[in-house]
Amino acid sequence: MSAGDSAGPGGAGAGGGAGAGGAGSAALRVVVADDQASVREGLVLLLGGLPDIDVVGAAADGEQALQLVAEHKPDAILLDLRMPVLDGIGVIRRLTVEHPDVAIVVLTTYADDSSVLDALRAGAHSYLTKDADRTDIARALHAAAGGLAVLDPRVQATLLAATADARQADSAGTGVGVGAAGGPGGAPLPDGLTQREVEILGLIAQGLTNPEIAARLFLSNHTIKTHINRIFAKTGSRDRAAAIGYAHRHHIG
Repeated sequence: MSAGDSAGPGGAGAGGGAGAGGAGSAALRVVVADDQASVREGLVLLLGGLPDIDVVGAAADGEQALQLVAEHKPDAILLDLRMPVLDGIGVIRRLTVEHPDVAIVVLTTYADDSSVLDALRAGAHSYLTKDADRTDIARALHAAAGGLAVLDPRVQATLLAATADARQADSAGTGVGVGAAGGPGGAPLPDGLTQREVEILGLIAQGLTNPEIAARLFLSNHTIKTHINRIFAKTGSRDRAAAIGYAHRHHIG
């Protein structure tokens, strides 16, 4: 498949869309975006051979990725961060505004804290490094499409280290926690949390369920789940109880 091509009616790769997903279930429709032709074509073949994934397009740069998403309306995109014309972070930001229902899975070589945090802050649902195998990638795509987050073990370690560094910096500095909306006097939000994520974390700390939070903020349950998964990733929380503990320590909620 050449850069920017549609996968065609039968899907990309050997498996394509033929019989995808088995009887009675639709295959997950995916766009692949990577500037390296060998990697891009390899991913198309790799994922196209799975019965529950239909690769509907492959892009060599960020603008092509956005064009293919607009054309094919996929369920998910598998996205590299380092691409020409428009980089992966730029694509993620555009997708969250223009195509918020498309699940975003980053697949890249980079697992440093700035790359990971920038991608998650921009709106990525999952983050994998390129040593992930086909099963890992497929699982992450399906999970992201279902509103869940999947993070590569190296990425989890990076996030935990970044969180620990930030906490140490707080302790060495003023030691003052952050308030429910960024703290008194506009103090910065902790660990890269967005204003919306702090708002949702505060509601979690107050004991609200996901449907109650969705109703309060006039958002869908899917959107709330996505925000909560990002909150867990950024705060290093394994579950809701850990997130509540984090909120209390930072005077959120």
